[in-house]
Formats: sequence, structure tokens, C-alpha cells
Amino acid sequence: MATTPSSPSPMSQSVFPPPTAAQQRVLDRIALQRERLRARRAARAQSLALAQRDPGAGGMDESMALRAAGFAREHPLAVAAMAGVALVAGPRRLIRWAGVVLPMLMRLRR
Repeated sequence: MATTPSSPSPMSQSVFPPPTAAQQRVLDRIALQRERLRARRAARAQSLALAQRDPGAGGMDESMALRAAGFAREHPLAVAAMAGVALVAGPRRLIRWAGVVLPMLMRLRR
């Protein structure tokens, strides 16, 4: 016997009742989070592919010393200006400012 188009098949009926408004908001947030995670994964894969293609580009996986050396190579005038400011400021101020700036740099690295 053929089923009539007006009678729904058992496979098309949902096992769960429709979500309430609060449940739907939670489901929407979950969907957004999954989308963000997919985008983050895709961006990471793309950056890894670019880093493999151009190993001299200086990626985030390098140590702080290697990145600083790369920055010094690319921007010698900026490094000279910073060295001049450091000489004028003196060692006491440099140590005080290093105590402020280094924790911020470590947080940015994460």
C-alpha cells in the first residue's frame, strides 16, 4: 500500500519536542561557538600552511629571542631609536619599566 502525501512518515517526525525560547537561545549560542571554533581551526591551518611555504617569515611558534632578532633585522632605525631612549632613560628607569612591560608581553604571547 502506498502512503498518502498528507500522512507524515515516521522518519520525518521529530523525536524531541520543539525547543523553548530559552533552549533555542542556548542552541544558537552553541552553533555560534562551533562556527567560531571552525573558523579558528581554518585560520590556524592556513597560517601553518603559510609558515611551511615561507619558513623565513617569522611565525608565532618561534621563540621571543628569534622574533626580536627578526624585528631588529627588519627595522634597524626603530631599534636604534629604542636604544637611544634606553641610554637617555638610564638603568633604574629601564628596570622599573621592564617590570611593567614584560608581564604584558607574556600575556600577549598566550
